[in-house]
Amino acid sequence: MHTLLIVEDEKMIRQGIKAMVQRSGVPVDNILECSNGEDALNLMHTTHVDVMFTDIRMQKMDGIELVRRVGELDDKPLIVAISGYDDFSYAVEMLRNGVREYLLKPVERDKIAEILRKLNAELEERTDEQNKDKELGLRQIRDLLDKELDEQKKKLIIDKYSLYFFDTLYRVCIYKCEKSKAGNSADDARHQGHEDPGSKMDGNNYSDQYEAISFDDQDGSVVILKEDMVRAFINNEMPDKCAGLSDVHEGLSSLLDAYKEAVSMRKLSFIKGKTCVYGSDKFESVNPNLKEKAKELLTETERTKRIQIIGTDKTEDVIYRWKQLFKVLENGQIDIEEFCDEMDASLSSIPQVYRDNVTDDDLKMVESLKKLSEYDNLSEYQNLFMDWLLNLNQRLGNRPDDSNIRQKIELARKYINDNYNKDLNMAVVSNYVSMNYSLFSYSFKGYTGKNFVNYLKEIRIEKAKELLTSTDLKVIEISQEVGYDNEKHFMKTFKAMCGVSPGEYRKNMTT
Repeated sequence: MHTLLIVEDEKMIRQGIKAMVQRSGVPVDNILECSNGEDALNLMHTTHVDVMFTDIRMQKMDGIELVRRVGELDDKPLIVAISGYDDFSYAVEMLRNGVREYLLKPVERDKIAEILRKLNAELEERTDEQNKDKELGLRQIRDLLDKELDEQKKKLIIDKYSLYFFDTLYRVCIYKCEKSKAGNSADDARHQGHEDPGSKMDGNNYSDQYEAISFDDQDGSVVILKEDMVRAFINNEMPDKCAGLSDVHEGLSSLLDAYKEAVSMRKLSFIKGKTCVYGSDKFESVNPNLKEKAKELLTETERTKRIQIIGTDKTEDVIYRWKQLFKVLENGQIDIEEFCDEMDASLSSIPQVYRDNVTDDDLKMVESLKKLSEYDNLSEYQNLFMDWLLNLNQRLGNRPDDSNIRQKIELARKYINDNYNKDLNMAVVSNYVSMNYSLFSYSFKGYTGKNFVNYLKEIRIEKAKELLTSTDLKVIEISQEVGYDNEKHFMKTFKAMCGVSPGEYRKNMTT
């Protein structure tokens, strides 16, 4: 029980009832007191009250009038009347107006405890029902995002469940799909007759911290946020993610529009590699002739050429032909739906063409690469795809000429060790050693056993550990010294790799 209100004009009696409530064994967070009905009514206009104990005869407004007026409120407490008069007419009048119990003074402590236990059980049951109704309401709200939903059903949902939605301005945010802990996809769960793991509302645990509604769907992980929570959410939860954010909206009837905007921005963020906001970011216009030319890459003829060249001794051509697809998407010459369709068709064809050489791990990778919503950005997706493609190319009998590759990778490692504290990325390093970006990515992992990002991250964190134990520099200064512009990103990375924060690490190593 959260709040109990005692309305009694005699201070000693109020304090006596309060003491009995406190000793009843029923937990009550707040016990409020009023000396008359008028003050109590004013209080309940602004404060939620679970249970109210009220006297009958009081100044300004008596208990009978108070109970009648409380009955007109939207948020009504459970009421217990206390009277010094054994008058049947009083009791009838109070019970007629919704009073649950009628007690005569002097009040017995055991009776108070018995009534509180009974009312508390009723409140808990009511809370359980409200939570179930809210969960159902939020699921119905999610149905509004179904583009095929007819207008009549849409109106019914809006009318019935608006009270469970925000009454303030809000935005919709979409980012890469967070896979369920169980490891099953939504489709797998549906096919096996289980609940879709992504269908659980507030599955990402953002509801308490950010007052958000969150769930996973086919477009990614969706979070609906109040406008005043957006900045904190993006800064704290999305510093290294590429999210799509809608414009500001109001009311449940605008949710589908907000969702469509967020979907559009999520597509743009995937391509651009940064968080994009509707109204601030937009797709660039492209010459129609360039678009038409790019569509040649989507033909069956070009697809066949890309697939057939895998396994030949023309490694540079393999890289060039496949990277063309990514380039035209990045330049806006094809849209992301066309890219997805082409990758799906190509990935489905590769195991058919090379079925005698394709492993179970290849098949798993193919299925993973078909799900673009599970990748944060195009660069991440492209790197993974090209690494797998070059590995397949090698296993089919033709690996790139590596007479001087090892020497270039060693040169790259030295360059990274000398420049880890600068704005360093794989494009810079591959250019420095004069290697194709994708071939460098594949070869670097092959020779070092780690991908470029993790290799650089380990060097930076090792250097940070040295500075934490050998200097008095502040954490923000150390993060800058090892190449991190964002202190929060540095601290998050450090804790993920070391198990403790930089400050805790310093304390552990110096005491």
